Amino acid sequence: MHKLFRYIIVAAIVLAASSVSASAQFREEAFSQNYSDVADTLGRDSTDVLFSFKEYFGGIKHKRDPRIGVIVGGSTVFVGGAQMYNKQYWKLPVVYGGIAAGVGGGIVYRQKYNKEANEEFRKMSNWFFAGAGLVYWASLLDGTVNYKRDLKHQAGKATLYSLLLPGLGQAYNGEYWKIPIYYGIMAGSIHFYIDNQKSYKRYQWIYKQATDESIVYDGPVSESTALYYRNTFRRYRDYSVLAIAASYLLQVIDANVFSYMTDFDLGDDIAMQVSPAVITNESAYAFNPAPSGFGLRLGFTF
Repeated sequence: MHKLFRYIIVAAIVLAASSVSASAQFREEAFSQNYSDVADTLGRDSTDVLFSFKEYFGGIKHKRDPRIGVIVGGSTVFVGGAQMYNKQYWKLPVVYGGIAAGVGGGIVYRQKYNKEANEEFRKMSNWFFAGAGLVYWASLLDGTVNYKRDLKHQAGKATLYSLLLPGLGQAYNGEYWKIPIYYGIMAGSIHFYIDNQKSYKRYQWIYKQATDESIVYDGPVSESTALYYRNTFRRYRDYSVLAIAASYLLQVIDANVFSYMTDFDLGDDIAMQVSPAVITNESAYAFNPAPSGFGLRLGFTF
């Protein structure tokens, strides 16, 4: 063991010494290049923030050209912003009126339910709240659909489509065959969630009955068995939730990734070229200092 430890120390010293004398220094120009889009008038770089209030409100005032994620993302809080950016002001009364009517009706019927305990009032309250949520969701989808409709294909639009409605991003990319797959996975996960939730509640109730000292329990399922199955179905239920979330997230990622490949032309002239090359001190990939030498250059054509 001590001998192995000495070998490790020696190897570390050798590596440290060689790193000082043979440190790979790239050309200074490689670290001073600007990787921003030259057509980007906002002056952003590749590490810009995902959301900017200045960019969002500048787009609302039509003084800037914001990204679709900023416009739709800001509209999740400032409702109607996407319609303002798209210059469809006539939709604002529909959006605000629909949300206000849904929330107002839900509150009124919820108060009636609290006073009279009428189940119909509770259902009506839920329907009104659901209607308000539907109008809110439709406003985001409408803003996404109408964002720069003159552009042929937009990766951000495909991503938001899948976020708002699973499978819609795949339809936007023209990959309709993926929609049944994702819906099948999500439907199966939801089915297992419902089934495991029912079983969990059943054994939870049995366990409570078996451990209640105020009653005499004589059921066919023992306390330990009920506890085991309760924990088991609770774990399966949690796995089902993870499967639902994973399938939803996967179809969003799929829509985003493959939206960038819709215009990728995979031609028949793909080739790889291997040729000798001379490495000099002027090379961007040379060590500093480094003697001249020979190597191989790989070139790909596609």
